[in-house]
Amino acid sequence: MYLNKRWLSGILLLLSFICIVGCSSTETDNTQTTNDTEEESKHVRVFKSHLSKGVLPGSDDPHVQYVLEETGVEYELMTPPAGSDATEYINMLFASEDYPDIFRPIGGMERTLIQQGAALPLEDLLPEYAPNVWNSIPEEAWDVVRSATPDGHIYYVPKVYMIPERAALLRQDWLDNVGLEMPETVDEYKEMLIAFRDEDPNGNGQRDEIPTSGREFGTWMDHLFSMFGVAMWEGQPEWDIYEDEIQYAGITENMREAIAFIRELYEEGLLDQETFLNKSDVWTAKINNNLVGSWYHLPANLGERYDAMKQGDPNAYVVGMPLPNAEGFEGFITQKSMGEPEWMIPKASEEQAIASLQLLDFFYDSEFDDFIRFGIEGAQHEVIDGEKVLIPATDETPIALGMRNLTTQEDMDLRIEQTFPDEQQQMVKDIFEVSTDDARRIAGDGLPSTVYEGYPDIQSHKLFQEYLTKIVIGEWPLERFDEFVDRWYQSGGEQVTANVQEWYERLN
Repeated sequence: MYLNKRWLSGILLLLSFICIVGCSSTETDNTQTTNDTEEESKHVRVFKSHLSKGVLPGSDDPHVQYVLEETGVEYELMTPPAGSDATEYINMLFASEDYPDIFRPIGGMERTLIQQGAALPLEDLLPEYAPNVWNSIPEEAWDVVRSATPDGHIYYVPKVYMIPERAALLRQDWLDNVGLEMPETVDEYKEMLIAFRDEDPNGNGQRDEIPTSGREFGTWMDHLFSMFGVAMWEGQPEWDIYEDEIQYAGITENMREAIAFIRELYEEGLLDQETFLNKSDVWTAKINNNLVGSWYHLPANLGERYDAMKQGDPNAYVVGMPLPNAEGFEGFITQKSMGEPEWMIPKASEEQAIASLQLLDFFYDSEFDDFIRFGIEGAQHEVIDGEKVLIPATDETPIALGMRNLTTQEDMDLRIEQTFPDEQQQMVKDIFEVSTDDARRIAGDGLPSTVYEGYPDIQSHKLFQEYLTKIVIGEWPLERFDEFVDRWYQSGGEQVTANVQEWYERLN
């Protein structure tokens, strides 16, 4: 039943793409589009997935109304129903021709749309209808987007994050409780984890501490790979320079050594024994409940998690951990700053393109930064002692609208100062300082998903995840890593590597 469902979904999606291409002119006259569209409806359907808690705002929501007053465009937020698969849901929308006007692509969908001629080129529309977007995104990022396709068109607005997003995090109070200094080497890091396991650093009298942890498929434990110079992004190997050329980090000697170390940690009970089972909410609950000493995540999202820690332990304090040195390797935190697809417009929604870009431009306009950050009083923030304070999201609070995904150092400093309590601000700034010192932009930053055309299994990293899991938990010996490398090449790795190297040469 599962295979039939996926097969049927694929057929419907393919038919919808053919319809999009067949029903849309391949020659777009943007001047004519402008004249025809300015009088069209100003109601824009925006698709985003993986939203935070809350209720989707309706047309009478004050947040929606404020945006409408400023832009003349009504923002309708769309998202998958709770519990559904986001990729399958948006595929279903397209297969049923229920197109959003502008959307965040997921699951490599941008590649399919571009290949089928079903994505709208944006380079002529952006300067006129979204000048804040066009001018605030660095030219280098636009170049990365152009390099994603042979025709050089700009088919999507990229995400731009000019500082490291992720960091190796550590409970400083645990470190103090076991009487150790910050670890400087991999051996010292392991000694620290042993102390976390054995010496009751959370002080509850139980041996319930998890020295370090990750999530299912081996995700969100990038700090353990980073020590060995492995380019990783949320548990998936990236592309970087190894042996003087760009290569898949998953097949390198760096990866082999990292897996050997992680296997050792798991065998000795220093890595969460449920790592390969942990769903996001379970993993987060362990951290929030003062059970995890070392982990990897986003400092900008630490606020609510830290509040939960403090409820169980008033002495809780989180710091950034400088990467311990692994002899023979140059460790780094993977930084991806630009080029990831953030917003696309389907060609089928071309008539709404101007309104969609006008809506997007509002969120890139610095004039509205305060509204975008804090939303509506009583809904997204309250005023305490004359200061705006964000209200923690619940299942009942309305979701704040947003579309901007461009972050500079100045943006982050301002965000910390305006959205974190006074007692947390320096803590978070210190974490960013440590992660910035260790971070490095990888050579594969902005790599387009088109390089994986015809090789979806390589793009999904499923083969890597299988070998990682079974080697780490001891089901397979470490020597089978060599088998993984051979199978990766046999399944198309050689051609994908050639595609990546061609892209890298074109970009540079």
